[in-house]
Amino acid sequence: MQTLARGIHAPVLSRTYAPPLVAAGAALALSTVVPLLGPLLIALVIGVAVVNSRLGSHPAIADHGAATRLLLRLGVAALGLRLPFADIVSIGPSGLVVIAATVLATFTGTQYVGRRLGLEDGLVMLIATGFSICGAAAIAAVEDTVRARQQHVALAVAMVTIYGSAMIVVVPWLAGVIGLSDEQAAIWAGASIHEVAQVAAAGSLIGTSAVALAMTVKLGRVALLAPLSVVLARTTPGAKGATAPLVPWFIVAFVGAVAVRTSGLLPQGVLSVTDVLTTLLLAAGMYGLGMGIRARDLWPLPVQVLTLSTISTLIAAGTSLALVLALT
Repeated sequence: MQTLARGIHAPVLSRTYAPPLVAAGAALALSTVVPLLGPLLIALVIGVAVVNSRLGSHPAIADHGAATRLLLRLGVAALGLRLPFADIVSIGPSGLVVIAATVLATFTGTQYVGRRLGLEDGLVMLIATGFSICGAAAIAAVEDTVRARQQHVALAVAMVTIYGSAMIVVVPWLAGVIGLSDEQAAIWAGASIHEVAQVAAAGSLIGTSAVALAMTVKLGRVALLAPLSVVLARTTPGAKGATAPLVPWFIVAFVGAVAVRTSGLLPQGVLSVTDVLTTLLLAAGMYGLGMGIRARDLWPLPVQVLTLSTISTLIAAGTSLALVLALT
């Protein structure tokens, strides 16, 4: 029976999982050549390039949805292995205040402005979550809960990618203009920039010592994905239906991964391997999200979406900067 099952499923698995994993591997390789972009952004760009070319209509490539969603959710869960609870505590009370206040201000402010602009609730929720927590990974984490349309997912991912990529350069430059210390600039970058990979890139521009602190602050924001998912599941009308679990399985797995990392049970060698695998899984998921960004579906970009994305970015950057200047 097992042999029969393997015979049935192996071709399907290879056909659906191979393209995103190959793209993720290529992104990891290319990121060593252009480290400023990072493997997640490169993977997303590969997905955009593929879907907007003739390759995008090939059945072996076009049939990616279920596979890339699973890979991305596994990557989100595995992010917890990068986040020992002690690292969050080591940021100190002021750092934790910067994280919590920035997330709260960005999420609630984006919701308020989005509704005033007349945008659909699902799209507003995706942008609010992605811009306040961790970009495309957060969008993927809540898209089912808020019953978002695929076009709205693509719009939110495009916006968080465009604006977060711009902040890679803008935040380090402004930090120098304002006269922030490397520590202050690192906290600001981690608290304001949207994607994990974008924070790593910005931290490297600030200074070698800033990368670890910026990533710790950013992963502190990532940790808020779990409680936010609980809130959305309880407050979003019709979220996932009455029989759906309150919290998605991969969010539960994320919390479990944080506990495992905090326990110290895994040796450093294993953590090094899981770190690469986590990046590979997230990159494969980013490729899938990129495959959802079809130029003909997005252009012209709605002015209201551009306005909301701009305001959301300004809230995140402005709130975190004010708190960094006041508390650190």
